[in-house]
Amino acid sequence: MNEIQQYAYWMALAHLPRWRTEKINRLIVDILQEKKITFAEFFDLDKNDWQNEFDLNQKEVINLDVAKTELPNYSFLVEDLLNQGFELIPFSYNEYSPVLKNNLKLKYSPPLLYVKGNKNLLKEPSIAIVGSRKATDVSLKFTKNVAQNAVKNFEVVVSGFAKGVDRTSLEETLKAHGRSIIVLPQGIMTFASGFKKYYSQIIDGDILVVSTYHPRVPWSVGLAMGRNVYIYGLAEKIFVAESDSKGGTWSGVIDGLKKGREVYVRVADENEDNANNLLIMKGAIPLDNNGKVEHHEELENFEAKVKSILTSPLSAQEIKEKVQIDINTQKLSKILYELSFITTENINGKKIFKLKVSKEAQLSCL
Repeated sequence: MNEIQQYAYWMALAHLPRWRTEKINRLIVDILQEKKITFAEFFDLDKNDWQNEFDLNQKEVINLDVAKTELPNYSFLVEDLLNQGFELIPFSYNEYSPVLKNNLKLKYSPPLLYVKGNKNLLKEPSIAIVGSRKATDVSLKFTKNVAQNAVKNFEVVVSGFAKGVDRTSLEETLKAHGRSIIVLPQGIMTFASGFKKYYSQIIDGDILVVSTYHPRVPWSVGLAMGRNVYIYGLAEKIFVAESDSKGGTWSGVIDGLKKGREVYVRVADENEDNANNLLIMKGAIPLDNNGKVEHHEELENFEAKVKSILTSPLSAQEIKEKVQIDINTQKLSKILYELSFITTENINGKKIFKLKVSKEAQLSCL
């Protein structure tokens, strides 16, 4: 089987409509590792074999049958991609990012990467600097400092190429003669203006452009949101310049903290309207505006402190006074609502926070 045919099979599987990433990856593993057959042999099987041997339902079999008819078109598209200097890196290839695979596992790792530039950057130490499109000047200054620190440490900076923190992290990295991975929210063949702008850096090996989407799909809000997981996935360390208490940055960081990722967050001043300090309360490492670790005792071990003082129900204001933390009461309430060990009730029109009683404790009182 030649290279073009092999990539065509990967594309057909990677872009199965309405299939979850994990389902696609598990099918690929089943074909190549469990059944130990080639993609050509798999697509030569009839529908009953697909359904019975690979535990697929009728809709999935129909999807595969449609993908099979598209294989000639995928072959033409692969040839076009290769002629234009793009490369394809399947999930099972050695060139695939080990950081991405380790962070996202089989469940979320994209089955196929489309790249252009220095693909060796996928194997280098890496960080991501994340934050709002409408970040404040202090957040952008922090982004610049962290990017410069990364260059000094020979770390690749992963960027989503959005306005604000993303674009600043890329530009400051390049100004400092560093290297960057651009993760696209669109198909790689639709990034013509970007390839023109960064032509010299790509040729010099300072930039790798990566897309996980069909090569010809245009930018969309949905793809931009979906792209975020790959920015976090390609980075060994995550730096947060500015985050709201909801949205892509917040959800990505919370997910990273739950998974034990190395997450650093800029300590926000009291007058800033963001959720940075809430993230530090949830376990992120605090940094000063220069990107250096800052010992911020009042924000550290917050959950343990709250547990220790909630021997009786308290209001947010009372918790603030007992913990002695310098934070707006409204912001404090937001983080208290999200703590898994806390429940609330209204007493005389006042919101009160108290510890949840475990089922075991409830039974012991019967």
